[in-house]
Amino acid sequence: MSESHPQHPPRRDGAAPDPVTLLLCGAGLADGRTVDVRLSGGRIEAVGTAGSLERAGGCAGNGARVDLHGYLLLPAPAEPHAHSDTALTATAEGPVPYTPEDVQRRTTEAALLQLGHGATALRSHVRIGDVQGLNSLEAVLQAGRALRGLTDLSTVAVPRLLTGVAGADGLAMLRDAVKMGASAVGGCPDLDPDPTGYVEAVLEVAAEHGCPVDLHTEADDPARLARLAAMAGGLRPGVTVGPCAGLDRLPPETARRAADQLAAAGITVVCLPQGGCGPMTGRTGTAPVRLLRAAGVRVAAGSGALRDVANPVGRGDPLEAAYLLVTQGGEQPEAAYGAISGRARAAMGLPEVRVEAGFPAELLAVRGAGLAGVLSLAYSRVVVHRGRVVARTSAVREYCDSAAVAGLDLPRQSQGGSWCHGSNGSNGS
Repeated sequence: MSESHPQHPPRRDGAAPDPVTLLLCGAGLADGRTVDVRLSGGRIEAVGTAGSLERAGGCAGNGARVDLHGYLLLPAPAEPHAHSDTALTATAEGPVPYTPEDVQRRTTEAALLQLGHGATALRSHVRIGDVQGLNSLEAVLQAGRALRGLTDLSTVAVPRLLTGVAGADGLAMLRDAVKMGASAVGGCPDLDPDPTGYVEAVLEVAAEHGCPVDLHTEADDPARLARLAAMAGGLRPGVTVGPCAGLDRLPPETARRAADQLAAAGITVVCLPQGGCGPMTGRTGTAPVRLLRAAGVRVAAGSGALRDVANPVGRGDPLEAAYLLVTQGGEQPEAAYGAISGRARAAMGLPEVRVEAGFPAELLAVRGAGLAGVLSLAYSRVVVHRGRVVARTSAVREYCDSAAVAGLDLPRQSQGGSWCHGSNGSNGS
């Protein structure tokens, strides 16, 4: 039903592919306009009224054309909270294998699945220490290098312990992880005997190397969260925490006070509407998004576990996260989509994307009318990364011929042969 493939595969010598001009024709925008969009050199070169760029020879030379009539064109989602090393392990028989080859294979498959959903950038939390040491991190980094040109994969090093005698090795390994190429430092202070000491250690390494911090916490201990906010406030390039579902279990006034502290410290919260993740196995619920946003906290949304023990049916689909923010969190579709796109990209330190000239060509086209319709029935998708179509998902809906179907003007992708004896098929997306 779905297929992911590069429009122009990366060259085997590792060099970037030749510059390609891509014209997206007849795409709908969230503001109601229908436009042509020309991409070149990994950026949006021009946006014009429908048909204008095509008439002007927008695909001259080394170019291609994609018909997006019936699609809504949006800034691509980003995935700020993945767990690539444990992805796709829910049905493993016996102990989960953590050889570098197994981790790299799972990471690659998971990244491509999420790319097919539309996420052109991913941040993966990777466990270090214990038996695996730095092997899983190296495997994920290797997968990221192999996927370059299809999707951008960054990593957060996640040590188990950082305090006391047992934490000394973890702290040394965290520093080694950054030198190896981990983009950010993190972990789960809630699971350390000294949560405050854990946060202090992570912030120290981040300050040494000038890298972001991304911590797991339930945020169900107000005093502990207040200390974290006080220590992390103003750190550059920034601090992210999640999934913070415990905030929703606090008394309302306590939760509001905690939200104010997070806002004052400039800390971003990444919630996980689709379920928890590895370090938070067994926890349910999601962060109180509307309360946090009312306090001025930047809230992004991630997918968390992708079919591992924490969520054996996790889809890793950012549009489902946005859908759940609307249906369960009370957000409007526009705000919900911003949580998986603009605010997710900002949490990852990525540049802003708009469907305007000059912005990065990181785009997602979804068949449907309007953002609410797209979040409801996001079946067919076209994914653009660095100005190239890198994944397509096509859905065809068929109905057996009947009077009820014949009387409706259903959207149709094509008219094919019948699969119901003695009747004509009806296709739609």
